[in-house]
Amino acid sequence: MLQTVSEWLWWERLWLPANVSWSDLEDSEGRVYAKASQLHAALPCALCLLLVRYLFERYLATPLANVWGIRDSVRLTAEPNPILESYFCSQARAPSQADVRSLCKKTSWSERRVQIWFKRRRNQERPGLCKRFCEASWRCVFYFFAFVCGVLALYDKPWLYNLKEVWAGFPKQSMLPSQYFYYLLEMGFYLSLLLSLTLDVKRKGAKVFNYAKWHQTANAMFVVFTVVFILTRLIIFPFWLIHCTWVYPLEEVAPFFGYYFSNVMLLVLQILHLYWAVLISQMAYKFIFSKLEGDDRSEEEEDDDSDSPKDRRHKLSHINGSGARGRANGY
Repeated sequence: MLQTVSEWLWWERLWLPANVSWSDLEDSEGRVYAKASQLHAALPCALCLLLVRYLFERYLATPLANVWGIRDSVRLTAEPNPILESYFCSQARAPSQADVRSLCKKTSWSERRVQIWFKRRRNQERPGLCKRFCEASWRCVFYFFAFVCGVLALYDKPWLYNLKEVWAGFPKQSMLPSQYFYYLLEMGFYLSLLLSLTLDVKRKGAKVFNYAKWHQTANAMFVVFTVVFILTRLIIFPFWLIHCTWVYPLEEVAPFFGYYFSNVMLLVLQILHLYWAVLISQMAYKFIFSKLEGDDRSEEEEDDDSDSPKDRRHKLSHINGSGARGRANGY
């Protein structure tokens, strides 16, 4: 059965032009072609990147966070309550008003006390600022490194300056070592993110400046990001790259399934670019006309605005380090 599925999946008429077979793409005369089996190398690459990430976050990002004064805020812990804990874990993190009243009857607590418990419990689930900074800085460093590698892999290639060269001799095109290792690096990175999906905070690389309270730098980065996104995703991508994949191949071969499939996927990606551009434009509008400060994508902690004066003084003592416990924890 697996053999049959493999034959259908790699059917020559799906992925290759007419009169071309997989046997025509076997390594010979100094030519090296891409092979599906090379995808297996992405897994060990991902595991190596996970190790590099661990070392980076532990020995570089964490000390850097300390130097920049990035600290986790002190959170008030939700008092133990098996009934509310069971509801929080099995039903909802934010109960409706009707559920709050029902929980009040079960626990003999006031509605406000139940609401405060859920606020504090949700805050306990949110990752600390230091963890968010470490993960964002890892992405920032990797994307910068990948960009540099991409430039080094492309700067001397003829197709960077003349897109028609992409299809010269297609499909009998030898794979260059720089192409192989660059794609392996990218696939390994995104596979490593998939493996760590349940543990990651999902933050952008530019967030490191917000965490460090470098708001002017963060604002400048946002402006640069907006300009680069519009230029690359809404101008270069559709009018250069999609044009390259839609028009130029027809000068070499007749249309086939792989040609249509690849271009449809690129058009879907372009639709996503348009959707993301709308969201970014809305943020830019707020930034320019509403004097947006910080990042409205941030997942802020909820305030316990109804704490008693005693609780507020207790929390303030933790933050300022005036209490014995605060001094012991180094705040």
